[in-house]
Amino acid sequence: MRLLWKLTKEAARYKGLYLVAILSTLGLTVVNLAAPKVLSAMTGIVEQGVDQDALSAATNLALILLLLYCVRILFRFLSNYLAHKAAWYLVGDLRGRLYEKLQSLDLGFFHDKQTGDLMSRVINDTRDFELLYAHIIPELITNLVTFLGVLGILLTINWKLALITCCPIPLILFSGVVYAKKVRPFFKASQRCMGELNAKLQDNLSGLHEIQSFCQEDAEYEHVEQKNFQQVRTMLRALRAGAIFHPSVEFLSSAGTVLVVFFGGLFAYHGQLSVEDIVAFVLYLSLFYTPVSGLATLLENLQQSLAGAERVGLILDTPPAIQDIAGAKNLGRAKGEITFDHVSFHYSNGIPVLKDISFRCKAGMMVALVGPTGVGKTTITQLLARFYDPVTGRILIDGTDIKTVTLESLRRNISPVLQDTFLFNGTIAENIGYASPEATREEIEEAAKAANIHEDILAMPEQYETKVGERGLRLSGGQKQRVAIARAILRKSPIIILDEATASVDVKTEQEIQNAIDRLTGTRTIIAIAHRLSTIRNADLILLIKDGEVAESGTHEQLMALKGDYYQMQQAQAGIEQSLREGN
Repeated sequence: MRLLWKLTKEAARYKGLYLVAILSTLGLTVVNLAAPKVLSAMTGIVEQGVDQDALSAATNLALILLLLYCVRILFRFLSNYLAHKAAWYLVGDLRGRLYEKLQSLDLGFFHDKQTGDLMSRVINDTRDFELLYAHIIPELITNLVTFLGVLGILLTINWKLALITCCPIPLILFSGVVYAKKVRPFFKASQRCMGELNAKLQDNLSGLHEIQSFCQEDAEYEHVEQKNFQQVRTMLRALRAGAIFHPSVEFLSSAGTVLVVFFGGLFAYHGQLSVEDIVAFVLYLSLFYTPVSGLATLLENLQQSLAGAERVGLILDTPPAIQDIAGAKNLGRAKGEITFDHVSFHYSNGIPVLKDISFRCKAGMMVALVGPTGVGKTTITQLLARFYDPVTGRILIDGTDIKTVTLESLRRNISPVLQDTFLFNGTIAENIGYASPEATREEIEEAAKAANIHEDILAMPEQYETKVGERGLRLSGGQKQRVAIARAILRKSPIIILDEATASVDVKTEQEIQNAIDRLTGTRTIIAIAHRLSTIRNADLILLIKDGEVAESGTHEQLMALKGDYYQMQQAQAGIEQSLREGN
């Protein structure tokens, strides 16, 4: 409810649309209340006998009734359309806020989240707010005004019969409260299952190559069907509760009608109620019970909206673990000196990943991180870009603690080239230029040449306008890697992170990329993670990470002279390469 109140305040930007819609709704209600009164007046005229004056009066009332029906068309259009217009604008705003919030959250938030479920919250759960603001709230206003208006009119006609008419109301309200408590968990479960279904579909469509390669189509179909019908069953449980509640409300409303007909007949028999009043009472009776009967549908829709609001609120209320501190300053363009000062880190599970890491990299130096998989090499680079914060210790760039500068200014100084290269579903030129949207085509081509991908691009039918497909599916692994390197080069950041940048390329391409990296050496600070030790022999500083600690550090020659772990790794890789050459 706190979220709904917050969003209601935000909806104030569309107060003009809502105001006209609400006034139109009230006007529509007044017309609906006035029409039976005109009809009952016409009945009274006919009951007293038809003469010239009566016929003239009846004709005037008929024209008034026709005018009311015409005005009702206008009010209904304004009420429905403007309420929908304001509500959909609010949904659009909410989706934008939700996406912006997701972008601001740290990587740790996404560790236990599925992309499909987050997409479901942004698209499906936000759509329920349209139901709330375009249907539930306007209908609640209409029903409340109609109920109170009709009750007031009925009391003026015959207060005794009006009170008898109200007898079923407490029972209907009580059953509505019970229904709301019972059905809301079902709608929450249904929307959670919908998120899981979306997550499974997104996962399977992304891994379709693997599914087909390992002949798992039937098994994955069963998994999707399981998620699919799990959502169906939870929704049916909610609808089953509604299927019991709706007829119950209709029965109680019908019972009220029976009471009115019975006691109204008695009052008429004893001369306490005229025919005109009976007709008016019967006409108003449907208006009286319609809002009460509609309560069932409104409660059902309200519970569905609240269930979606809770899922949306969980994201909107999540504070970013990584954010600018108060008074954070702009780093500007850094020189590129990096210092890790006794840095330790662990994820939320508490298991240490890095232990007391310290090193200094002068501007323009190349530092290589080597060691077995899973020892924290990539984590070091993610800490540098503040995707996470150290548990203890400090990280400095040009002597400035990175926690004291804005995230944007920090990350503008760092260009990553990751092992798992991500390319957007656009053209090659768009992907290279992504890091620098203002770059010219000439600058894009220069970056491509520096990354040794220019000739490959020219060999493609559409050259730089070639569509790469989702996640770069239409390019080879080596081509994707070099496009990513071109993107990093184009940004002209003083710090470049190369996380297994040559892992997906052949020996010839590796040499070309290595040449490109060598041309950057001295002009940029480079943090390189590599398993192929041949690619980092020229590094100014090599750190061998073992069990989250710096086990060895120095140049290639210094580490080889130690004849420690680094030496053993070099010997092992040299032996493998020798075996491969002999096998060829």
